[in-house]
This record gives sequence, structure tokens and C-alpha cells, in this order.
Amino acid sequence: MTSSDGPMKIRVIVADDDPLVRGTVGEIIGSEADLELVAIAVDAPTAIAAARAWHPNVAVVDVKMPGGGPEATRGIIEASRETRVVAFSVYDDPASVRDMIRAGASGYVVKGAPAEEIIQAVRRAASGQGHLSPSVAVDVVRELAGQLEREARIVEHEQTLRDRVDRALEKGAIVPAYQAIVDLAMWRIVGVEALARFQLEPRRSPDVWFKEAAVVGRSTELELAAVRAEARAFEDPAVGSCYVAFNVSPETILHRGIFEALVGLPWDHVVLEVTEHAPVAEYSALADALGPFRAAGGRLSVDDAGAGFASLRHILRLEPDVIKLDISLTRDVDTDRRKRALAAALCSFANEMGISIVAEGVETRSELEALRTLGVGYCQGYFLRKPAPLDVATASLEPVAVLEAGN
Repeated sequence: MTSSDGPMKIRVIVADDDPLVRGTVGEIIGSEADLELVAIAVDAPTAIAAARAWHPNVAVVDVKMPGGGPEATRGIIEASRETRVVAFSVYDDPASVRDMIRAGASGYVVKGAPAEEIIQAVRRAASGQGHLSPSVAVDVVRELAGQLEREARIVEHEQTLRDRVDRALEKGAIVPAYQAIVDLAMWRIVGVEALARFQLEPRRSPDVWFKEAAVVGRSTELELAAVRAEARAFEDPAVGSCYVAFNVSPETILHRGIFEALVGLPWDHVVLEVTEHAPVAEYSALADALGPFRAAGGRLSVDDAGAGFASLRHILRLEPDVIKLDISLTRDVDTDRRKRALAAALCSFANEMGISIVAEGVETRSELEALRTLGVGYCQGYFLRKPAPLDVATASLEPVAVLEAGN
């Protein structure tokens, strides 16, 4: 750093609210021929103003000064791009170091460090090099190493999830099962719910596969693959006159790829089930996306009704054709009067609005009879038929007595 008149001095400002510290650091800087103290500041705003006025080579900034050391650091760098900041504090905790380095500091010195270390930090900063006091360097390096290790584990985990999704998207990886939906008045199977089953290792429930796909931003892609696999039911004569219900998230509907996956199918035999657990950010956008589908005879179902407040909001905003009572409401509906009262209220609302009710998770004859008494028109569950290949799912239904004997 030279000029025509000789070596240029390193211009320094000191920002600290402690007058003793300011005096001590000022003396240290003044004792060196190549350093020049050009300004002092007592808080972040005056430090930033001094940087703007003097454009120093280095600013020594107290971490805990009024207005905040990180805030002062960012302001100084914005006001004077050529200025390098050396953080200065009695605190040697890694968090303070990280905060200042993230703000743009290129060095960190602990108060009480030898004068030589302070001078070295200033000179190194002026030349574009970094500096950490030995008292904090080990802790910071350890912390940074730990952070890098955690980040590496996250990256590795996400890559594992992406690889799993890739395998789940391969042909034959999803083999659907179907669960019968029974018309209680006619005692016949009128529809099936399509359920994705993954023929892959590690063996996990479908919800785990979809949750992992969501972590890496590929849940819609996997949902569409499942729908395409499940939609092959319409190529099987066993489907007969049954409708097929597909589970989809609001995001997948908004993606509109769902309707491409359903092209060529009899939409008047298709039901899209939206779970109440899936949030809806824009109900109007969802209604617009569903418009052509519903106009062509496709139906919308709100799944998991009774499991939470979201289902009631879904019902009111989406105006579905079908409401599915969640298993948590269906289970013990024959003995729990609170569940029975809530189910009755939903049935009364559905009746008033011309909406069909399907109770899922029916596991006993007593639950079935209680639901029939409440006015529930349709049921599905293990008591009636477990998820199975399409031909098994749609086979003629046995009498109730036979079903009860089998359970």
C-alpha cells in the first residue's frame, strides 16, 4: 500500500461504546507507523456514518455495541465497499463469531488479546485476509465442521429419498389395491377406492412414500404416477359399472397433470378424493381447476371428514359431491354418543345439501348398523371387504351374516 509520497497508511475506525476500550485500541493503532486511526464511533449508526465519510480500510467493531455489531458490520460494508471489518468482543462464543462472519466480518479478535494480535488482525484484514483469535478458532472450526457434517448428512438423506422416488416411478413399482364401497340400501358394491401399494424395498406404508417424496419436492410426480397405475382399473372388465375414487392432494389438482392422467376415462365414473389434512391456499383456484372435470360428470369427495376443523372448511368451500367420514369418527360410533352425534350432524348437513355420505373404516356389524340408522348411505371397511385386486374387490357381496361369521 504505497503512494508517491511513500507507504500509505491503513486507515482504521474503532466502534465501541466502552471509552476505555476505544482509548486502548486507539493507542495500539497509533503506535504503529503503518496504521492511522481516522475516526471513533460509539454505536452502529455513528460507525456506519464514519465509514461513509472516511472510507477506511478497516473497521474494528464491537460485537455487542449499541445497535448491534452485525447490523453495524452490514451497514459499514454497504456504505464503504472497500472496508474490511474486524469483530472485537469480550465474548468468545461460536454464535457471536458466526453472526459477525455472516454479516461480513473478515476477522474476530477477543478483547484482552495481545496488542500484536490486534495489529495483525487489522493488517490481515486490510490485505484481504481473515483472522480468528486462537481462543475461538478451535471452537469455531469444530462448530463449522459439525455444521458441514450435518449438511452433508441432509444432502445424503435427500439423495436417498430422490433415489427411492426414482425407483417408485419405475414401471411396475406401484401395484394398486382397491377397497369396495357398498350401497347399504341396495347392498351392492357401487365403487372402489384406489390405493397405491409400493412393491419396493424397504417395505413401508404408502403414506411414508408420499411424505418422503414431499421432502424432496416430488409428491405431485409420485401422486400422478399412482393415479396412472390405478386408472388402469378402467381397462379391466371387473370394474363393471363401479366408479373409482382416487386420492389426490390440492397441489396435484392445481398442477392439472391429474386431468391429463385421466384423459380417455369415463369421468362420470371418477371421484377425486381430497384429504382434509392437505391445506388449500387458494380455494377459488382449486375450484377453477376442477371446473371442466366436474362439468363432465366427475365428482369431488372430501376425505377424512370429522378428523379436524379443516374438513369442515373444505366442505363449505369446495361444495363436494361426497363426504367421507373418517375412521376416527366411524370407530365405536355404535357405543360413543359423541361420535354418533357428530356423525348425525354431518349426515343432516349432507342430506340438506344433496351430498352423499361414505363412512370409511367400518370394522364391525354393530358399527355398520349404527351408521345405517344415522342415515349413512355408503360404507367401506374391513368388515365389508379388505383392499384387494380389482376382481376380488368388485365380486358380489355376501350377506351380513356371512360377513360377520367371517370376521
